[in-house]
Amino acid sequence: MAATNAILSPGAIPEAPAVKAPEAFQENLNIHLICPECREAPPNLTEDFAAGDTICASCGLVLGSRIVDTRSEWRTFANDDQGNDDPSRVGEAANPLLNGEQLETSISFKTGGAAARDLTRAQNKTINDKGQKSLMGAYKQIGAVCDAHHIQPAVCNTAKLNFKMVDDGKILKGKSNEAVIASCIFLACRQHGVPRSFREVHEMCNVSKKEIGRTFKMIEKFIAKKASETNGLPTGQSLNDEIGDEEGSGRAPQMSNRFCSKLGLSYPCPMVAEELAERVSHQGLLVGRSPLSVAAACIYMAAHLMGHPKSPKEVGAMCGVSDGTIRTSYKHLYEARDELVLKEWITLRNGDMRRLPTA
Repeated sequence: MAATNAILSPGAIPEAPAVKAPEAFQENLNIHLICPECREAPPNLTEDFAAGDTICASCGLVLGSRIVDTRSEWRTFANDDQGNDDPSRVGEAANPLLNGEQLETSISFKTGGAAARDLTRAQNKTINDKGQKSLMGAYKQIGAVCDAHHIQPAVCNTAKLNFKMVDDGKILKGKSNEAVIASCIFLACRQHGVPRSFREVHEMCNVSKKEIGRTFKMIEKFIAKKASETNGLPTGQSLNDEIGDEEGSGRAPQMSNRFCSKLGLSYPCPMVAEELAERVSHQGLLVGRSPLSVAAACIYMAAHLMGHPKSPKEVGAMCGVSDGTIRTSYKHLYEARDELVLKEWITLRNGDMRRLPTA
């Protein structure tokens, strides 16, 4: 019992110390393996993974057998003459973007003399695949375009996979490689929800918009057919639902956020423009207009509503739409402003309907 140092006044009765409740029983899991002969603490044990035994290093008594080897599984098959410093026991994983089993063996002629050189030449003739070289060249070009324009690696890989499917299908014989690459990038951006317009892809790849559109339609139908055959869906359903056509306004919300960033519009303008584009798409106010026109009109309206006005010329220069098109589309939005503008934009995000310019 711990002593207390409290000073009591005359006649005061000290409080009884609190009785500590007994601790609940708990099993002791700290089990130590010791040698019954030596009884050393701590025990001097050695694990012989080659034999699978646990051995007392002091007396040699075997305390356990068939132990599990918990070390790394790496085994060495290369660089045996360099001190076994290469921890590689298997080959590289198969690349789905390349053809063949990718298990070829290369013959080196560094120290083999003339005979090895002749064998190397013969092997190179047999494994020289022009199709593989064209695929690697296309992949390199797709990667360069995506890196130069800050497109995500996932989109880049999907574009490469689309090119591989088209190349295997042999559906675009006679089409230029640049047009196929541009169309695959355009399609991959849509598949990942970060769509680019034909004008933007034209500036990336220097291919005409008309050629991109023609090639894209052929690739879209082919991949939709392949996907429907794989998933057992009606033809075109699996891919067309998420891609759609260029004339629809379903991709305007995704484009508006990116264009707001390029215009330097800070929060909450990008969020309001995206939500406004979604409401316009659901209500069908600008049916038949391109996503660029819908996104530009929504950005123009959201910028004025949130107190960061931009002129139609500034918005049009960034979105690739004429200022006249923006004004025409904005007229329809202004007429339906009471239905489009949410109350929370006014109360929570400091929006003001009086800032909207008259149509």
